[in-house]
Amino acid sequence: MGSAQGCGEVVRQLPRVDILVNNVGIFEPKPFERITDEDWDKFFAVNVMSGVRLSRAYLPAMKERNWGRIVFISSESALQIPAEMIHYGTTKTAQLAIARGLAETCQSTNVTVNSVLPGPTASEGVTQFVSNLAAENKISAKEFEKEFFKSARPTSILQRFIAPDEIASVVAFVCSPLASSINGAAVRADGGVVRSIG
Repeated sequence: MGSAQGCGEVVRQLPRVDILVNNVGIFEPKPFERITDEDWDKFFAVNVMSGVRLSRAYLPAMKERNWGRIVFISSESALQIPAEMIHYGTTKTAQLAIARGLAETCQSTNVTVNSVLPGPTASEGVTQFVSNLAAENKISAKEFEKEFFKSARPTSILQRFIAPDEIASVVAFVCSPLASSINGAAVRADGGVVRSIG
């Protein structure tokens, strides 16, 4: 998904979609000084350009049919750039800008383009990452989770990792006819990590 060829193959196999959820993404904690040009290119290719390419392929037909949904899975890191993953946070902010801009092109249609901003989520990658770090520190995954929210995400109201199904429920709503008036929005499902009412 991080290449034009890969995205092109998806479009070849699925020439029509009514709902596009741009959910492919990578993350990696790394000090800013050690983030290379290659890292930046890789993160933009996967996290940003995959959604750009697929949206460019599918949006015109959605407009022609006068119905469609595009959702970018961004992150609370788009609003609160994590110091330990500046390159990741930057790509998540870029997704918000792309989604908002695309929504502007859908004026007076029944096509919506939105972003969903999960908080720290127990995805497959995060679960493996947590397990590895917990083992390195000779503590349980539960103890690591507690310490993570105490030190790294203290503003979380949930104080736990969000289950992927919890995010999926928000995405399903945003894609449903019930959310027809939500367009160009950044819908937060962050567990209260972002300390803002806006």
